Amino acid sequence: MNIDEELKPLRAQIDEIDAQIVELLNRRAEVVKKVGAVKGSTNAPVYRPDREAEVLRKVWAQSKGAMTEKGISSIFKEIMSACRALEHKARVAYLGPQGTFSELAMLRQFGAGVDGIACERIDDVFHAVEAGSADYGIVPIENSTEGAVNRSMDCLQLTNLTIIAETSIPINHNLLTTSGCMDGVKRVYSHPQSLGQCVSWLNRHYPQLERVPAASNGEAARLASLDPESAAIAGEAAAEHYGLKIAYPSIQDQSTNRTRFVVLGKEGTSPSKAPGKDKTSLIISVPHKAGALFQALKPLYDHGVSMTRFESRPAKRGSWEYFFYVDIEGHCDDPKVRSALDDFRSSCASFKNLGSYPIANEESGSEDKGTKL
Repeated sequence: MNIDEELKPLRAQIDEIDAQIVELLNRRAEVVKKVGAVKGSTNAPVYRPDREAEVLRKVWAQSKGAMTEKGISSIFKEIMSACRALEHKARVAYLGPQGTFSELAMLRQFGAGVDGIACERIDDVFHAVEAGSADYGIVPIENSTEGAVNRSMDCLQLTNLTIIAETSIPINHNLLTTSGCMDGVKRVYSHPQSLGQCVSWLNRHYPQLERVPAASNGEAARLASLDPESAAIAGEAAAEHYGLKIAYPSIQDQSTNRTRFVVLGKEGTSPSKAPGKDKTSLIISVPHKAGALFQALKPLYDHGVSMTRFESRPAKRGSWEYFFYVDIEGHCDDPKVRSALDDFRSSCASFKNLGSYPIANEESGSEDKGTKL
């Protein structure tokens, strides 16, 4: 028996299973349409990151066969994305142009069933959602090597938008050129954060290259595609989109390099159902007196709330004042978190709740190529 004859009955089984899958997907889509009708009558949001995280947890728990958690996650994210588009095809603003790591982060979080809106600057992502030309926005907030993305943090201080979701993705930077080699290359373009993440590698291998900041890694790739004397630090998607070749792969200084993105919207989220976990992000300032910061943070200890992140940024008032960015575990509607925040407000000079949202599952993205600015 030749291989085609041997495979024929197995392929027939796959065809039969595929037909069943399509039938079930259509049944799911019909139910989603009914859900959309209910949401439409109450003006409820179409995108519910807390609900989608719950769905993923359930299918992960049910996956006991050959499929990996990452595989199941990828499939169901696209199923939910396609079904969500039956209710409303969301418009999502990201730091462009096409081929940026921010675009990949958008696709990782929302799936392909959205319309992406490429923005020139991080500020423009905020403005697009605030003005209503985008339903949601996604921006980088911190990198495990270079720390906070300052422009995103400053915009969070000024916006009325809410953080409704996050995604954390491994970063894999490549050195790209038109030819795939470095002969005659005099400069390298990239976003300042990415240049910082690759500084040791560049110092060792190409210290003579001029390092030119770009608005995004996608823009860096576009510029390099126009000039054989230029290189770019960017991801594989940018290389493919702009017709560049990889001269050196994976040049980031830390193999564990990750970037965390947050999703911006106009409406908050509901608390995740157990065993899901949430995070709440805050911006505070404290009076200029001894022990003020200790007193401000003490309610977290008093109510048993864990703080997972603490960053400071200048208030830009010319008086050496600072805003403090704080992440805590739990949803703002959780009783102990609500009590802690009530005490928090009374001891702070200013207090802003940026939103509560499901904690990203980093493990499900551990095999990804990575995204960044």
